[in-house]
Amino acid sequence: MSTMTGSMAVTLGMLTAFFALIVFVLYATNRSAKSFSDYAVGGRSFSSWYIAMSYTNSWWPGATYTAFFGLSVGAGVLGFYALAYSLLGVTAMYLMAERAWLWGKRYDLKTQPDMLGLRFQSQAVRVIASAIGVVCLFPWIVLGMQAMGLIFRFASFGQWSVTTCLVVGVAVIAVRQIWTVQMGMRGLVITDLVQGIVAYGLAALVCLGILFGPADAGGFTALKDLPDSLLVVPGDGGGYGPWYLFSLIVTGVIGSLCWPTSYQRIYTAKGVRSVKKGTLQTMLVAGGFYLMLTLVALAAASMTDIAGAPQDGWFTLLYDRGGQWLLGMALVIVLAASMGWIDGCVQVCGAQIANDIVHVISPRTDFQLKVVAKGSMVVYMLASAVVAYIAFDYPRLQLLAQMSYQGIVQLAVPMFLGMFWKRGTKVAALASMCTGFVVAAVLTWKYPDDMPGLGSLTSGVLALAINLVVYVVLAYLLPHSDAERRRVDELFEAGRSRPEPSLTPTP
Repeated sequence: MSTMTGSMAVTLGMLTAFFALIVFVLYATNRSAKSFSDYAVGGRSFSSWYIAMSYTNSWWPGATYTAFFGLSVGAGVLGFYALAYSLLGVTAMYLMAERAWLWGKRYDLKTQPDMLGLRFQSQAVRVIASAIGVVCLFPWIVLGMQAMGLIFRFASFGQWSVTTCLVVGVAVIAVRQIWTVQMGMRGLVITDLVQGIVAYGLAALVCLGILFGPADAGGFTALKDLPDSLLVVPGDGGGYGPWYLFSLIVTGVIGSLCWPTSYQRIYTAKGVRSVKKGTLQTMLVAGGFYLMLTLVALAAASMTDIAGAPQDGWFTLLYDRGGQWLLGMALVIVLAASMGWIDGCVQVCGAQIANDIVHVISPRTDFQLKVVAKGSMVVYMLASAVVAYIAFDYPRLQLLAQMSYQGIVQLAVPMFLGMFWKRGTKVAALASMCTGFVVAAVLTWKYPDDMPGLGSLTSGVLALAINLVVYVVLAYLLPHSDAERRRVDELFEAGRSRPEPSLTPTP
């Protein structure tokens, strides 16, 4: 960065213009929420492209251009693991879309824990699932905040201090929350479409331009000269054992289905067809974009200044190609991805804290729920900003993301076996989630990356196996009562209706 020069009027001006565009879109499409349900899921009214862009925006944060770009530069083809688990995760989302949406529509579900509470007829399951989701999203908010700090570090050409950059970045996100808090999920999904076009569509075009551009480092020609060290994966020699890559992909695939941000997109769709079509479009957008970004990172890995600071590589490369103007475009792209991601996480966490924790413990009116959700969003953002500052120069930022996956996958057993296997009970769900999460937390504390004594298996995979055993064993040892069995039968029947019925929410 020390070699970069330019006018802050250009870079900050481009960021300001994009932010103003988002605010204009919000005001142009504004509509007051009639209820907390309308506020939390946008009236279940969005078509497939909105679902696709919103889903992608909830998948690839601004950290994709920093932490994950840096991972590909430093570790080579290992960077493709995120592509593998993303496509498999979206495929699984397609398979469960019908039952999840039909239950959501019929029973007025607003969040993922809402669904678990319905399936197991247990408020305790709902509270625990919500708490796990909120805790595991926290590291990702921290990564998003750090990406915001990097945006202003480069926009100021290194003239602003780390503290100033983080404060300005957090301030921008905080100002953006004014509209997120006011308009809820409707404003979020609509702006996700605009932000997604810039964050992934424009980024894909930029990557194509780099790959087919000058025949030097950064282009396709550089890929054929990749050093052998970038063509091996963990377990193929080196310090990691044979189970490391397997663990990363397994936790990625399963975790991708458990994120509250992804799951809630199902409830914003106007029908099952919109969800399924949207997931197919997500594969095209998310897969194509990330493939090209990873190829660009690999091609640029031999550039001395990028190898020296991999997490700054996206900005360094574009500045090298087009000076301050292309650097400004790189900043706008990361801002678009960061805003969409952080907005989604904060909105979902606020909704879950209000709807699935506070409302369960002490029932509230719609107005009070909105107040609780908004207050929770503010506290959540402030806490993540403090942690982002403390960990700003942490050398392996992607570890934060991997650690959160160890916890979130513990929702998978009750969620997916609960949706497709009638035998599971609320006792089994509670015991499996709690056991899995505690085991994962303890092991992650001791082994934040991998467990060398178990062939580099990660803590989340081992905890997930224990989680599954607990669920299945208790489901057989403590089966349903007759009344609960009949209720579950009716619930499953309500989730497989064809053709798509005309349903009214249950009071």
